[in-house]
Amino acid sequence: MFYIIAIILIIFDQLTKYLAVKFLLGKNPIPIIKNYLQLNYVENFGAAFGILQNKQLFFVVITIVVLAGIIIYIRKHTNISKPMKVALTILFSGALGNLIDRLRLGYVIDFIDVKFGKLYDFPVFNVADCLVVVSTIIIAYLVLYDKYEINMEE
Repeated sequence: MFYIIAIILIIFDQLTKYLAVKFLLGKNPIPIIKNYLQLNYVENFGAAFGILQNKQLFFVVITIVVLAGIIIYIRKHTNISKPMKVALTILFSGALGNLIDRLRLGYVIDFIDVKFGKLYDFPVFNVADCLVVVSTIIIAYLVLYDKYEINMEE
């Protein structure tokens, strides 16, 4: 089940990036909600928010370590709750989605451009980034509220 979720999420991420290249590359941004949301093709040679530009080898190594850690953790710990398995699967999918871009292209394709009116321009991101952020929030919640393992005593 978790493999199917991962495969679907990775395919969706790669499909949206393919569509971004096909319909956005070399073109003006496409407004979705004026002054708030647009589709805008960006090649990100760094990490989240554009930090650590041109450190591809660093990101590839870190991502491989994280992916291996997730696989080892899931296999080693049999009492992980279903929500934690889902969150780790989502994290795995997002990390692998961006790793595919880094290995294939040398950069990550970003295209979701959120603005907060004229006040703040949020960095452009992609589906894989959303998966990583959402899963991290879920994992943090599960750990903080001690919901990451199945309680065998009940």
